[in-house]
Amino acid sequence: MPFELFLSRLPELAERETRTVTVLLDNPSGQLPPAEYSFLEMFCNEPGCDCRRVFFTVISSRTEQLEAVIAYGWEGRTFYRRWLKYPSTKEEVDDLQGPILNPMSPQSIHAPAILEIFTDLLLPDMDFMARVKRHYRLFRDTLERRTNFSRRPRTGG
Repeated sequence: MPFELFLSRLPELAERETRTVTVLLDNPSGQLPPAEYSFLEMFCNEPGCDCRRVFFTVISSRTEQLEAVIAYGWEGRTFYRRWLKYPSTKEEVDDLQGPILNPMSPQSIHAPAILEIFTDLLLPDMDFMARVKRHYRLFRDTLERRTNFSRRPRTGG
């Protein structure tokens, strides 16, 4: 299941609505260097998939490098168990439901603190999470339109 940056399909909207968290010098945990951390959304671009998941690629303004990749699925355990279509373990379902640091992605030493920011600050923000779900639907719509267009029979000479 390949994931693609939201900004690759809807760049103007992504530029306006990408969430950035500013960490100041005196941050409570002291685990993150002061910087702005941008949470860039990535969604599955597999035609017909409806996994209802997002990957956040987190970039630091200080290093301009990837600091963390957080996977998050917003549906419940029953949805992901059914979506997997094969007998699954509790851990497999929990990993889909998230939030977790994506085990298949590179992570910096700051990734656990960034996951904590996501869990404590962004996840409880209902407006932000509604926006992520809206972005998912818009992203999927652009993908389905392109897929449906490319499947149309060709006419004429």
